Amino acid sequence: MHAATGPTAPPTRRAALRTLFTAAVVAATAAALAPVLRARRPVQTVTPAPFAEETYRGRHIAIGRTGIRIDGRPLHVMRRADGSYLSGVNHFESFATPIELARAAVDELGTARLALAAGAPHHG
Repeated sequence: MHAATGPTAPPTRRAALRTLFTAAVVAATAAALAPVLRARRPVQTVTPAPFAEETYRGRHIAIGRTGIRIDGRPLHVMRRADGSYLSGVNHFESFATPIELARAAVDELGTARLALAAGAPHHG
């Protein structure tokens, strides 16, 4: 014989709470795992384009997120409280923009090259 197929009973309070709790656990787990999954993405290996790039007195100057480079070597730059810039090459004079600072460093260096960061002497 067939079982009677009548209208289904409305969900009980217990079933509704269980469904709500399960949805909350799934949402919390997804939120907790999202940073981990984002961190697993491959790292971009392309170097970002510099903000400014020019050749000044035969030297290549590039200003980007990683700082200022002259002929591919990093120039140590410090930002002053008034917003101006100074460098380790010419640290007695401030400049309004990074490009002015880089040009002054090229003028000061003459034919010399910047030292690599790892071999640069430190004050002490």
